Amino acid sequence: MSRASKALLQVHFCVVLWGFTAILGKLITLPALALVWWRMLIVVAVLALLPRVWRAVRALPARTTLMFVAIGMVVALHWLAFYGAIKLANASVAATCMAVGPIFMALVEPWLVKRPFDARELLIGIAAVPGVALVVGGTPAGMHLGIAVGILSAFLMAIFGSLNKRYVEHADPLAMTGIELAAGTVLLTLVAAALPQAGFDLPRPGARDAALLVVLAIGCTLVPFTLSLGALKHTSAFSAQLALSLEPVYAIVLAIVLAFFFGYLLTFLPVRRAGLGFGAAAKVALAADTVSILVMEIVDNAIILAVPGAMDAGLSDPLFWGSLAAALAIAFVVTVPVNRAMIGRGRGHAVVHQYHH
Repeated sequence: MSRASKALLQVHFCVVLWGFTAILGKLITLPALALVWWRMLIVVAVLALLPRVWRAVRALPARTTLMFVAIGMVVALHWLAFYGAIKLANASVAATCMAVGPIFMALVEPWLVKRPFDARELLIGIAAVPGVALVVGGTPAGMHLGIAVGILSAFLMAIFGSLNKRYVEHADPLAMTGIELAAGTVLLTLVAAALPQAGFDLPRPGARDAALLVVLAIGCTLVPFTLSLGALKHTSAFSAQLALSLEPVYAIVLAIVLAFFFGYLLTFLPVRRAGLGFGAAAKVALAADTVSILVMEIVDNAIILAVPGAMDAGLSDPLFWGSLAAALAIAFVVTVPVNRAMIGRGRGHAVVHQYHH
């Protein structure tokens, strides 16, 4: 496998880890500024314990160090905007706004990295706009500010992503992470000190928030941030940004995979108890449930997409449960005649009946 291919796999792994940031950001009750401050501080504290980081930092020229400091401030503002979007709207809006990032990256990276502009990259970025509009188009007026802040977050990510691409060859990724996040922590500390009357304070997290912050800082920040910097040595910032914009797609794919997994499991376990071997039971489950689950998923997801605001509704929103119940009910009605027709032909769940007692 080439270095470029390994780098892309590395980036996609980072995207999976970053996929949990929006969820954790919603679960943590701290304000956006305090959340980002604690997130960055924990990472910096961990890196400060590593002698390798100190050696790499001391070896850097002062000018390069200052550039990483400037990049770190942009990183802090990006995260502040991202979690601000979560607080002002919700996690799905914030994550969806990241999908416009490739548009900004297609314009910003050639300028900052000093490479030719590629119109194909811009067209690929624009292709995501209808999907973004579909998700955020039905949001209530109260979330519009959150959408704007989320788009600002995507723009800031294009800035620091391009700059990291330009300077990643000059330092160890761990050292870059340490300098950038330390600079971001200092910036947010100054903001909190200068604007306490505006609600910018740094409250101490409770036990639950502290535990979530450690997971966020280590699993969703330190590891993917450092890995992504290493990957940028062998791939473009646009490619990395494009992979990140696939985060909502990963979530949808995961949901569909889990639907098939648990659907198969409901058939697999009873026929295993009836005496079938593992392979035979798996074949029966596949034959019995594949078409049924597929039809259910297509109808269910189509209805959720068609209901305005359903994609952005939170767990506490009646629209979430109402649209989900309606989608499942309609999907059930559609799936019943499909299953009946298959059973009448000796397929589908008909292959399971002989194992029922």
